[in-house]
Amino acid sequence: MRVSVVLFTADLRLHDHPPLRAALAAADAVVPLFVRDRAVEEAGFAAPNRRAFLEDCLVDLDASLRERGGRLVVRSGDLVAEVCRVAAEAGAEEVHVSAGYSGFAARREERLRSALAADRRRLSVHDAVTVAVPPGTVTPAGSDHFAVFTPYHRHWTRFPLRPALAAPRRVPVPDGIGGERLPAPGAVTGVSPALPPGGESRGRERMTAYWRQGLDDYDTTHDDLAADATSRLSAHLHFGTLSPVELVHRARRRGGAGAEAFVRQLAWRDFHRQVLAARPESAHRDYRTRHDHWRTERTAAADIDAWREGRTGYPVIDAAMRQLRAEGWMHNRARLLTAGFLTKTLYVDWRIGAAHFLYWLVDGDLANNQLNWQWMAGTGTDTRPNRVLNPVIQGRRYDPDGAYVRRWLPGLAEVDGPGLHEPWKLPGPVRAALDYPDPVIGLSAGLERFRRARGGQP
Repeated sequence: MRVSVVLFTADLRLHDHPPLRAALAAADAVVPLFVRDRAVEEAGFAAPNRRAFLEDCLVDLDASLRERGGRLVVRSGDLVAEVCRVAAEAGAEEVHVSAGYSGFAARREERLRSALAADRRRLSVHDAVTVAVPPGTVTPAGSDHFAVFTPYHRHWTRFPLRPALAAPRRVPVPDGIGGERLPAPGAVTGVSPALPPGGESRGRERMTAYWRQGLDDYDTTHDDLAADATSRLSAHLHFGTLSPVELVHRARRRGGAGAEAFVRQLAWRDFHRQVLAARPESAHRDYRTRHDHWRTERTAAADIDAWREGRTGYPVIDAAMRQLRAEGWMHNRARLLTAGFLTKTLYVDWRIGAAHFLYWLVDGDLANNQLNWQWMAGTGTDTRPNRVLNPVIQGRRYDPDGAYVRRWLPGLAEVDGPGLHEPWKLPGPVRAALDYPDPVIGLSAGLERFRRARGGQP
């Protein structure tokens, strides 16, 4: 009997899964395998919110496989060693896996390829599983990647996508391959209280609901903080419980301005991956240095703590930071505002903010997180590196009635009107009665600090 191993990584689904379909086509039985990679945990990426969501995904994937006559084999340890061990136990000639695009993923893939080859086994790596358009597929003349989104998007839009694949009806799995028991719900501690559940079933339910009510208006509502009208599919894309290829196909079939704007966000996701694949060091170093002498934990501890805890004195910033802790998620517009405030107003190193987001975000994604932070810090791909987003103006524009702020800052619940976004300007008795701090810095003082740091060009 011919056997193949399918190594699940950031693709925890059965719908539109090219490695699984290829393995089923080439073998009589497959071993669906997931390895809790010790290196991922040691690097600090196994934060509580993502661990809890991951466990949900594994339980759901196992249930879906069992409905098709199979099961999920889960191991822990060094990924390369565990994959080789399972392949040997199953007598598998080939291991199928989705391509990864970080420096860590590339190194791990090469280690796995070499280790399997030493045992006379093959590694088949499949592109366009966790992205719609793989890094390196569309490139500008004379370079290995696009450094500006707009021309990338033009090429990305014209690239022909592979067809989306249906989930298999049967997944035969050989006997005798042991694995770990999956934990019971709630086993992970330190999780955000309003963290959503994970898994492909939940992801497809969310996708269907959003397609019915939300997608058509995405172009006009996605920046509305109070409306909470974004798809909230980012965690499912991060863990691969939904396919970006399938989402693009579905949105394009739907058509309209909302669907077009939604697809553009998926292109941004691919854009960041092609930057990271070409410049893996940009996960930790400036993509384009401005020679900043950032404030750090040593020089700005009080301001950093105030930002992390949502007590900067700027309501839209503080509301967003409290949403992050409560839900393990934050509205995209709010991510831009909080990142811009930390880097441009407080002039704090973007890596400090990026690390805080990676700890709390259930969709904490190295490419999107680090490169979006660099975009706001002015060290990334933004063609206007000195742009500053004023939190008062942005709050009035994207939360004009203050519903978002009141949702997360009960101390301001009784404040009405535009004064909500500048509580320090409220009349003395009203201000004194509020359970809310004064601003950690004036916006003009922060702007002047940034102007000096960037050579007089804010």
